[in-house]
Amino acid sequence: MITLRSILFNTIFYANLIIRMIVLSPIYFLMPRKAAYAIPKAWAKSSVWLMKKIVGTTCEIEGLENIPAGSYIFAPKHQSFWDTFALLPYLDDPVYILKRELMWIPLFGWYAKKQRMIPVDRSARGKVMFDVLKRTREELSSGRQLIIYPEGTRRPPGAEPVYKYGIARMYRDLNIPVVAVAMHPGLFWPRRTFRKYPGHFKVRILPPIPPGLDPDAFFARLMEETEKASDELLVETIANNPHLPVPPTAAQRLAEIAKAKVAATV
Repeated sequence: MITLRSILFNTIFYANLIIRMIVLSPIYFLMPRKAAYAIPKAWAKSSVWLMKKIVGTTCEIEGLENIPAGSYIFAPKHQSFWDTFALLPYLDDPVYILKRELMWIPLFGWYAKKQRMIPVDRSARGKVMFDVLKRTREELSSGRQLIIYPEGTRRPPGAEPVYKYGIARMYRDLNIPVVAVAMHPGLFWPRRTFRKYPGHFKVRILPPIPPGLDPDAFFARLMEETEKASDELLVETIANNPHLPVPPTAAQRLAEIAKAKVAATV
């Protein structure tokens, strides 16, 4: 049943994406940029709805009150394709820094360009990165929110965190709050497989880290607060969804958490 539901969901999910892009293109490209954001936002909502109805996966979002007004860095854990779109409806006017190759994809690249997403050559240094920072400042000056994945790429649930220091540099240079987000969608929409799993999980939006901290102190605080929440949610999610296949990284992390808990009581 999971295989059939996964095939059905994947088929409808990508058809929904492509058909919306094609059919709504005339409207999207004629609308003002910010108003046009309603179209990808509606697609994101529909995709979450499809996963609920077809796969049986639901989520609960905690901490929406922690989202500040104006510009900030939104820093989610990154495990799955799910977390690239599912939270978009809760952001007023987000902007991504994304690898330039994505801008070359027909339709997707055009949509991203319309929203003034910021392309970057990941191998670039020096002036190119200075130009990226300049573009980022320009976009944030109008109150937009910058989405950065602190670990840079998708990591399996429970994997040892590998945070990139680039977010600390952006925090220092942009002088805006950072809102971290802990969650485990990778247990339900794993990377590198077509299978999707039913169940329920929480997304926890943490209180913003205010601007002005020393970059090293900020970096340590970001990792500590995010990983603490991530561990709590991992334990809770696995306990509440006993049918889930537990990836080796999650099983190892659960064992480490249990061992630390026992040691703390001795």
